Amino acid sequence: MAMRIWHQSFTVLGDLPPYAAALQAHFRKVARADTEVVMHGMNPRTYQSNYPGTDIRHAYIQYLHGQQFVMGGIAAEEQGFDAYAIMTLPEPALRETRSVLNIPVVAYGESSILTACTLGERVGVLMFIERMADLIGDNVQRMGLANRFAGAHYVGFGFNDVLKAFEDPAELLEKFHTSARALIKAGADVIIPGEAPLCVLLAKNGISRIDDVPILDALGATVKMAESLVDLRRNCGVYPARTGYFSDQPPRERVKELIELYGIAHLCPKAEN
Repeated sequence: MAMRIWHQSFTVLGDLPPYAAALQAHFRKVARADTEVVMHGMNPRTYQSNYPGTDIRHAYIQYLHGQQFVMGGIAAEEQGFDAYAIMTLPEPALRETRSVLNIPVVAYGESSILTACTLGERVGVLMFIERMADLIGDNVQRMGLANRFAGAHYVGFGFNDVLKAFEDPAELLEKFHTSARALIKAGADVIIPGEAPLCVLLAKNGISRIDDVPILDALGATVKMAESLVDLRRNCGVYPARTGYFSDQPPRERVKELIELYGIAHLCPKAEN
């Protein structure tokens, strides 16, 4: 049975045509034939440039941007999507979004780390927003997997380097191999490419293993997690928990009243034709 997954990026996809095109092609490759992954980015006015990292390296600014993820999730559910995918490593507002929605909500970091734990014993992350390493460590701690975590390390290059590498990847891929081997030496036996642009670049160039260590396709793992949860809901009646502070579902009408009160209703995604 067909399904539709709302993909939510932390980038303004309209500012990054080569990345968006590579991402769309990758989703067509990894998703089932009857799964449609519909890509969505942030509001075009969100950032001062095409680079989100200047903002999201700061905890409070990332918290503010996280409201777009909650509103994207509400739009996904109300527009009939089967699942909502937060496709960014820091997973802004993940628990808050889950508390509001009834459809499955999956996230890039959580999906990839859980998958990686089935492939090896110690999971490492290579990322180009070095400041966020503490956040990734906190997220792993929340999952209860700190003893399986080899750390989040700087990969040795940045966002704009990755964008340029979509045209000429050789030099950057060599740097990635060097950083991956250093992380393997530090104890990782599965490696997650931290940010989604790096993940799709590696996948596009067929990088899935270095020195017998898996390089996990985190985007693919997240899509597969979404498909699995939709299947479990349809076939087994599995729904999210609704007990306790983090799972108790607030009334949708009250959520919308507060979105209006705080003056951010204009950021809600418009209904698609």
